[in-house]
Amino acid sequence: MHNSNSPDDRGYFGDYGGRFVPDTLMAPLLQLEQAYAELSASSEFWREFESMLTQFVGRETPLQYAARLTEKLGGAKIYLKREDLAHTGAHKINNAIGQILLARHMGKTRIIAETGAGQHGVATATAAAQFGMKCVVYMGAEDMARQEMNVFRMRLLGADVVAVNAGSRTLKDAVSEAMRDWVGNIADTHYLLGSALGPHPYPRMVRDFQSVIGREAREQILAQEGKLPDTVIACVGGGSNAIGIFSGFVNDKDVALIGVEAGGTAIAAGEHAARFAGGKPGIFQGMKTYILQDNDGQASPTHSVSAGLDYTGVGPEHAWLHDLKRATYTNVNDDEAVTAFHLLARTEGIIPALESSHAIAYTIKSAPAMKGKTIIVNLSGRGDKDIGIIQKYDGARK
Repeated sequence: MHNSNSPDDRGYFGDYGGRFVPDTLMAPLLQLEQAYAELSASSEFWREFESMLTQFVGRETPLQYAARLTEKLGGAKIYLKREDLAHTGAHKINNAIGQILLARHMGKTRIIAETGAGQHGVATATAAAQFGMKCVVYMGAEDMARQEMNVFRMRLLGADVVAVNAGSRTLKDAVSEAMRDWVGNIADTHYLLGSALGPHPYPRMVRDFQSVIGREAREQILAQEGKLPDTVIACVGGGSNAIGIFSGFVNDKDVALIGVEAGGTAIAAGEHAARFAGGKPGIFQGMKTYILQDNDGQASPTHSVSAGLDYTGVGPEHAWLHDLKRATYTNVNDDEAVTAFHLLARTEGIIPALESSHAIAYTIKSAPAMKGKTIIVNLSGRGDKDIGIIQKYDGARK
């Protein structure tokens, strides 16, 4: 699979990316890089991947014209890329299938993963069950409390869900714990990292598996509108759904790419997860990228109503696109995301994930001033998992 925005031989997108890991992880990362290089050059591998996406994941997902939301906002014509309709309810399954096929090729029999909102954990548990592999998912204890239903779903699929009580008990701590497991079990274990971040080759590999979103969206908007969109909008936690859809348009300079981070309750230390609003370049969990950090360079606490966006760093390709000014990164706060959640439910009959609600919230702000323009919003997941959070949030707002 070719992408003109691939990293260099050391895994750098411009100044970002790389492989900052202890010696014990270098050998498995080099093995992974070599295995992916072999497989990504194989047309047979991509045929099997695409067959699984069609037969098991249910692709292609629709590009839906959001007629009532468009009418309500009175500006740009709005389309929704419906990744919420993929099997397991989120874009995460695309990457899980790709990495499971890679793990099988490498002779691995045990899969480990980390998860924040639980969608990546569910996708990994689902793919592991489909291929008969053992599966362990690390999850922050705080996130397990916020996402009980997804914890139950993972266990139904046969996964062992391990609570992480270190640090802030959220996604960054789950990533650290998964890396520790990998160091001790390299012989039979593949670490199925869930977003386009971490040490090389993960950011490129995950981007390649998620680029199916952008390819489909590009073909679909050309078929429906006869032209490219003016703007593509996606939420950004680690950034896998955003980099997936951006990849379909990144070489089209007239298409604006907008990434929406979690503004939390305020752009103040510990109150948000907007890395481009309060972070700076540093080294974090095996990569160089923008991170929220204190004066000593230590990762700062974060907050978001959405567990899937509540992460200290961001994928290195996003850091590169930011510095190149090819993509623009903004943020919306918790209240705006929850309001968008309700508006999409009532205008389109779609209950979105809280992550995707951040992208919808920015669309609500920008679309009224874009009369005659066209927007695609990547609806990265469905909101069943977030209904309990919404109930509590709405109760507190009354």
